[in-house]
Amino acid sequence: MRPAAISIAWAAIALTAGACASHATLPSVRFRNQPAVNVVDDRRDVPSPPGGREPLIGEYYYEGYFRRRISRALELRPAQRALGVNALDEVPDSTWFENRIGVRDLSPDEVRAGATRVGSPEGFAPFTIRSSKAAGRAVGFVATDTRGEKFLLKFDVRGFPEIETAAEIISGRLLWAFGYHVPETHIVYLRREDLVIAPDATTKDELGRKRRLTERDVRRALRMVEIEPDGRIRVMASRMLDGKPLGGHPGEGTRPGDPNDRLPHERRRELRGAYPVFAWIDHLDLKIQNSLDMWVTDPANPDCHYVMHYFLDFGKTLGWMGMSSGDLRRGYAYTFDPGDVLESFVSAGLEARPWEARRAPGLRGVGIFDAHTFDPAGWIPAAPVYAPLLLADRFDRFWGAKIVMRFTRAQIGAAVDAARLTDPRAAAYLVDTLVARQRATGRYWFMKVNPLDRFALDANAAAPTLCFDDLLLTYRLSALGDGSRYQLTAYDADARMLATTAEHVAAASGRTCVALPGIAGGDGYTIVRVTTRRPTFTGATDVHLAREPGTSRLRIIGIWRP
Repeated sequence: MRPAAISIAWAAIALTAGACASHATLPSVRFRNQPAVNVVDDRRDVPSPPGGREPLIGEYYYEGYFRRRISRALELRPAQRALGVNALDEVPDSTWFENRIGVRDLSPDEVRAGATRVGSPEGFAPFTIRSSKAAGRAVGFVATDTRGEKFLLKFDVRGFPEIETAAEIISGRLLWAFGYHVPETHIVYLRREDLVIAPDATTKDELGRKRRLTERDVRRALRMVEIEPDGRIRVMASRMLDGKPLGGHPGEGTRPGDPNDRLPHERRRELRGAYPVFAWIDHLDLKIQNSLDMWVTDPANPDCHYVMHYFLDFGKTLGWMGMSSGDLRRGYAYTFDPGDVLESFVSAGLEARPWEARRAPGLRGVGIFDAHTFDPAGWIPAAPVYAPLLLADRFDRFWGAKIVMRFTRAQIGAAVDAARLTDPRAAAYLVDTLVARQRATGRYWFMKVNPLDRFALDANAAAPTLCFDDLLLTYRLSALGDGSRYQLTAYDADARMLATTAEHVAAASGRTCVALPGIAGGDGYTIVRVTTRRPTFTGATDVHLAREPGTSRLRIIGIWRP
């Protein structure tokens, strides 16, 4: 791996000694005068599948609920900024994340297709069942279509038509557009005769022992799923991922035996910054089993292998987990939450709780999913087991929120359209609710940091000019942004103040351009502190500039949010 790609921002940032007392109090961060890293070289050959043991589910929850919570508190670690960001405070492309909607305008058709590579198996029946899995009410078959493509077939629980299959499709599309690696999924309608059992098909009994799958097993499984009056069965078909499965990625540390996995997972921005998008879609079922690392062959070089990192299993999003469990607290309290129990006990149950007002809208295909009770900062997953979310700070959540805000109504509608809901009122409700939750997400997190973004130098201006978007204004999220003003102050690399501007009133569009107050001599290394002032907020962002070697062209080399 190249040195610049090891920890990206921290390998691209040279930390200098603090400024003298007579100088301005600026962070000691300084950036190398070079372009930001946009792609991480983490596809170096890993000749054999890396190891690592996925914990048993009981062990995993014990670690999250008890042992690790206690030991983490006793460690008294100071808060640590995320790794895995480049000099512009963005996440580069990697085996973990690929910038999509965050850097370009996806068409609705792209969002509707999501991770599609081979296309829907509908029309390629019969499906030959190779194995089955059934846990409680969850039914699934691994089957191949007539093209030879292998899919995991999942069904809606009887009495709850379209909810789980729609959630899987919609959330998978949104997470793909956000930038995560996810499986290819499709809604398919089939009939019982479209499912045939392979002679060597297997299942497991109650003790986990493998045995032959029989027609009786299939009939018994299908009695638990929703079947239309005309005999059609709605199926969510998830194409099996390429490569050798290694199990889910641990929330802390790295995977043993993978030399490309060098950043502790709890410090990765792309994992910590998932909080806003997971809250947006109500992705409560966060556990190691709902991620999957695959040891894959490089499509361009059959002699090269590496690990790709996926999120999967989104069927319990969009309110289905709370609805299927009958627990309205989901998203507001952990499944086992002594603090919530104590609060209820102290108040004798008389204090109204926000989740008590939650109701399903009574639409086919929609779970307990609303916007009016949604708290973008108070949302919590089902269990405290995923360390990156537990350690995320406001800068991580700002990063995630600004990508969530990139979705247009048309793009959200395309993701919902892919779910093939039969009631148009359900589709409209989900789009409206997702848009409302999206705006609540941006409104909250854009008020926790200085929400300036998309910095650029205007090459056509008469004097060097810095332009930027104020995201609170760009998306018209709050009247609190009215009357915003910006002041630019320039410093040299030693934190000596060069000059400052008068305050500039924010442009109504949200994009403001201000002439730079000064530029340092020599290589032009200049730190421009952009201070935003509103009636109820004052915050700053530091933009680092330098002249490009060879051309002397002034360019942005770093962004730091203090």
